[in-house]
Amino acid sequence: MPRMREVPGNSSPRTEVGTLSNLFRFRRIQAKAEHPMTNSADAGLRATSCSRKARNGTIVRPACAGRPASTLCLLVGLCLLPGIPGHSQQAPAKPQTESAQAPAAPPVGTEPEQPLPGDWAPELLYGILSSPNEEAQQALLRATFAAGPALIPQLAEALKDDRTAEYAAQSLAFIGGEQALGILWKLLTDPRDLNLRRFTYGMLAEYESPQATDVLFDVIKKSDDEPDRTVTETAVIALTVHTDPKLLPRLREAESKLQDVVIRDDLDNARAVIEARAKYLASPEGKKAGGSVESAVRTYFSPALAMPSPPPAAPVSPERKAAGKGVTPPARTPSKPPVSVEIRSITLSPDRNRALTRVVFEDPTATAYYDIVLQKRYGDWTIASVWLGPEVEKPQPVTAPPAQPAPE
Repeated sequence: MPRMREVPGNSSPRTEVGTLSNLFRFRRIQAKAEHPMTNSADAGLRATSCSRKARNGTIVRPACAGRPASTLCLLVGLCLLPGIPGHSQQAPAKPQTESAQAPAAPPVGTEPEQPLPGDWAPELLYGILSSPNEEAQQALLRATFAAGPALIPQLAEALKDDRTAEYAAQSLAFIGGEQALGILWKLLTDPRDLNLRRFTYGMLAEYESPQATDVLFDVIKKSDDEPDRTVTETAVIALTVHTDPKLLPRLREAESKLQDVVIRDDLDNARAVIEARAKYLASPEGKKAGGSVESAVRTYFSPALAMPSPPPAAPVSPERKAAGKGVTPPARTPSKPPVSVEIRSITLSPDRNRALTRVVFEDPTATAYYDIVLQKRYGDWTIASVWLGPEVEKPQPVTAPPAQPAPE
């Protein structure tokens, strides 16, 4: 089968057989040109000097006119002899051969891009998010937050993939802003059973507006019919971000109308936290609190960090005082505080006006991990939203049962 080849400028393909035919035709022409005098009659007609030639526009008569017949016969006989190639004949002209034109180079940039091998981007993200190493997930969230709002279009696309939807929703809530809230608001009607609505309600903590507060209270009122309890818990935490004493009556009313014991306990704690923090902020110590990231975080946990005052020392009796013997207080050994708050990491946004912190809260019974987003307002850092992470209970010491009295 001859090999097909496309010839530039011609719409129909041409085979290699056509090229070989041209080559054979050239060799036949060349062979004929190398021996042009094989025909004696033709040679005589071309070699004779008696033929007429046009030279400079005049006709030259043959020089043999008027000569004897013998001379004429001798000349004719010489003319009939075969000629010697290369001496008496003009060198044959080389026939021109057809040269195949080189195909024109394709214009730059017209080559189609090769598709990427497989769906690697969502698989890569899902591999990080499903890693048993929690640090891998936290590092990915911090990196996304550090990149900032420039990634919002990509995060909106990642919401459509079930493998990366939760990561995208959480990242949008961390980044914040009107554009991110508009995307998260659509999750309230998302038909997928992914439990992503909590990110929308948690982000409403950034907005100190009556509309945002009404939405959060509406979520709490429907908590008895809510299959995902984390939705209501996130709404309760969002209400505690801002220390607004005006919320206390509404929280008390909502608690009285619910049947869910867990949510009622959360509402009771929320009221206690808001009330205790309001007292702290009104105190001289609270008024002196700075506007740093650490100060803002510790202010949020101030109700739990408030240490009870040490018991007063026993009064000295007048007799011992007269004798010059006071009461020697027992030596106090430094002990670890029962409640501690530690900021493990701080990640800043590109404009450095927003921060994502990883906070560890520890008390004698458990350790809780928080992601707290802060926003800089008027030069001071303030809490924007709070996200409760894993909680790990501590093993409690086993108390020995009371000893049974010995039988008599």
